[in-house]
Amino acid sequence: MRLDHLSFAAGPDGLAGTAQRLGDLLGREFTDGGIHPRFGTRNMTFPLAEGTYLEVVEVLDHPASDKAPFGQAVRARSALGGGWLGWVVSVDDITVVEQRLGRSAVVGSRHRPDGTELRWRQIGVNGLISDPQLPFFIEWESDAELRPSSGSGSDFSLACLEIAGDPQRVSEWLGESVEAPLEDVKVEWVAPNGTPGILAAQFQTPRGLVRL
Repeated sequence: MRLDHLSFAAGPDGLAGTAQRLGDLLGREFTDGGIHPRFGTRNMTFPLAEGTYLEVVEVLDHPASDKAPFGQAVRARSALGGGWLGWVVSVDDITVVEQRLGRSAVVGSRHRPDGTELRWRQIGVNGLISDPQLPFFIEWESDAELRPSSGSGSDFSLACLEIAGDPQRVSEWLGESVEAPLEDVKVEWVAPNGTPGILAAQFQTPRGLVRL
């Protein structure tokens, strides 16, 4: 189990505008990630060191976005002005999570602009919707060199996550200590009695530390 990526919902300026704004702050452009047809969303991605990445995601005017929990989550966050949606951990065997949560994972996919299809399975988005401090889980089916984190180098990395919440609650959700997927990332747990979720993330860049 490890941190796979962070998800940021597009604001009023839309997917391209939000990605442009964040990319300007970080010092590098986002890449068009393509459409998630099963979820009614699309994204742009920014690879980071240690096999992680940052995505900006936008909901589409598509029936799938009303039915799929991920589409619902993106729509709700964007309706509030956009911002941090959540964090995602990858696992080697998602059936373990399925058994623990008592439900089945769903298949996710998207086609990049070059036609390459990425596939994975995910579970736990409803947990994120009800309690935004909780991550959801994915198991990649596509090879590592095709994933959004590929080719990141070491110039851009996640330095710190600021999460409003309770690490014990998150550990219970994960089925193991929250330190497991976040062992290489500094985490500041703040406002345990406030509104839960990611408050900010700090990134190490060639320009220095950038807080989003």
